[in-house]
Amino acid sequence: MSYLKLAPAFMESMRPVDVPFADGVAAELAAGDLVALSGVIYTGRDQTHRRLCELIDQGRDLPVDLAGQLLYYVGPTPAPPGRVIGAAGPTTSYRMDAYTPALLELGLAATMGKGPRSEPVREAMLANGAIYLASIGGAGAFLSRCIKKAELVAFADAGPEALFRFEVENFPAVVINDLAGNDFYRRHGRG
Repeated sequence: MSYLKLAPAFMESMRPVDVPFADGVAAELAAGDLVALSGVIYTGRDQTHRRLCELIDQGRDLPVDLAGQLLYYVGPTPAPPGRVIGAAGPTTSYRMDAYTPALLELGLAATMGKGPRSEPVREAMLANGAIYLASIGGAGAFLSRCIKKAELVAFADAGPEALFRFEVENFPAVVINDLAGNDFYRRHGRG
């Protein structure tokens, strides 16, 4: 069965959540909650993370204020004719673990990718009041339909690993790590 056939039933079970999060919303989300994100999210993979951390180390301004934002780990493919973006499925989150604590210290509210996070990242999320969400691996074409606008923000030479600003509508995700320290993967034997 295709993701598109499952989408209506799946979406009906999801809680609509605006991003960036309004005050107190992240605290209401629990590990295992299904959410449908609508609003603005930023993207970045390895190269964007490395460059953001280099700017932090140099004491320079970042190209975007990450405080209160959600950073999605994705390297989208080019947009086919008539589309906003190509496939936009999540990449493996642990690849960004070395950089994540520094970004969380700047007030990043949430990250999203696939797979579990390391213990240092889980500790940094708790210390900084951030959550982690996972999206649907292997469903990049389906997820791209939830992206209504894509704008290159920085690091164009990094290609798909550049920093993008996405406007999303009903983008599906699962809360993995909540503000209480619960971990959905660990609860189900995966983390």
